[in-house]
Amino acid sequence: MKILITAGPTREYLDRVRYLSNPSTGRMGYEIARAAKSAGHSVTLVSGPSFLEPPAGIRLINVTTADEMFNAVRKSYQKMDAVIMTAAVSNYKPVRYHPGKIKKTNRPLTIRFVPTIDILEYLGRHKGKRQLIGFALETDNHRANARRKLQLKNLDYIVLNTPDSFGTNKTNVEIWGKDGLVKRFRNTSKYKIGEFLISLLSRSEIPLLIAGLSK
Repeated sequence: MKILITAGPTREYLDRVRYLSNPSTGRMGYEIARAAKSAGHSVTLVSGPSFLEPPAGIRLINVTTADEMFNAVRKSYQKMDAVIMTAAVSNYKPVRYHPGKIKKTNRPLTIRFVPTIDILEYLGRHKGKRQLIGFALETDNHRANARRKLQLKNLDYIVLNTPDSFGTNKTNVEIWGKDGLVKRFRNTSKYKIGEFLISLLSRSEIPLLIAGLSK
């Protein structure tokens, strides 16, 4: 299969030296890309700023802003069989970019923001026969928000995680499909989670591995 994976944060610059971003390192996306390549797939990785070394043998596209990530994804999308969106894309960008450095004064500073394009929503609307996996990083109403996103974005699966996963080698996630919970991972390496996600893309019918929920 031809698989497109997004990873890392985006940066929305306020001026030449300051930007809005988040703590994502891109490790989840890079590990999924490594698992996909190891399984013999053709992999394109669209990555925001990251210190990580990409897996050998993949196509890497480096981007910085949400707009750049959207353009890179859109250009590659038609050629893909599946997309896994792990990137922590900024939801907002400043209305105005200051070409120099905003100087400090004794007066309050107000910065207006506008929403960035919803890349996952775009992919869902243009999905066709492609398989689409998204991520939901939630801090409250975790499962309800993730399942709502699964439906609204027209996803095949969604991976529910929390801010505790930023920068870690191991993490806790739940993978949900349209019929319910597919798999729960606890303190599991991101590579192993990637292997499972890649295996999902190769199956035509996924049984529910967990029938109930436990705290």
